[in-house]
Amino acid sequence: MAQQESIIKLKGKIGDLTFYKTKTGYQARQVTGVSSDRIANDPKFQRTRENNAEFGTGGAAAKRLRQAFRPLILLTYDTKMPSRLFSRMMRILRADAINARGERKVLPENLGPLRQFNFNIAAELSNTLFARPDVAIDRTAGTVSLTIETLRPSLAVAAPQGATHFQLNFGASAVDFDSDDMPEMATAQSDSFALKELEIAGQTLSVNIANPGELPVFVLFGITFYQEVNTILYPLNNGAYNAISIIQIDLM
Repeated sequence: MAQQESIIKLKGKIGDLTFYKTKTGYQARQVTGVSSDRIANDPKFQRTRENNAEFGTGGAAAKRLRQAFRPLILLTYDTKMPSRLFSRMMRILRADAINARGERKVLPENLGPLRQFNFNIAAELSNTLFARPDVAIDRTAGTVSLTIETLRPSLAVAAPQGATHFQLNFGASAVDFDSDDMPEMATAQSDSFALKELEIAGQTLSVNIANPGELPVFVLFGITFYQEVNTILYPLNNGAYNAISIIQIDLM
């Protein structure tokens, strides 16, 4: 590292020298590292190229899911969720035993690591709602239904402090990881229920999904909390306590 002592202080890059400012003054250093051209063509960097290709594939697949599930993800708050989802997607990619390294894909039969994925690690669904929904998928009709039995909020809902009401949220989407078309998620919500109610009748939520064909169908389910103030329900703490999870991935 060299100190700039010229009257004219430089910032930026000239040739293989980079000039920049730090807390201790203006510095200069020589650019080191491997050129992008060498990485792209040198046989010694074949593994690097393969890893870069698969990082790109995994990142694109994770982004596709985030965009598809956006209507429900927006109900939660977890800044580390994208990195957690990307990590799961890379596990799925590396499970591909068909394609060559660097060309591996997200195959439906390897999607297991995404089952029970929680979009809010601070509020996992299994620790927030103690009830198991039943899911029915009719691919021919393009319908997905979710039924949950009678609930007693005092026993079945672990509500955060300050919450007075809750709502059940449900969504389904058929995702094609090989297509450039963006998948859409069909969503449905229950009414809002007061946590103080002794018992809530069973609920059935249904959505229509277009042409699932042989694509994997993702089913998401969760719970959101609200606080009532002067008869108006306000979302509680920007979704920090809301739980949304992938509860089922249906394969042909």
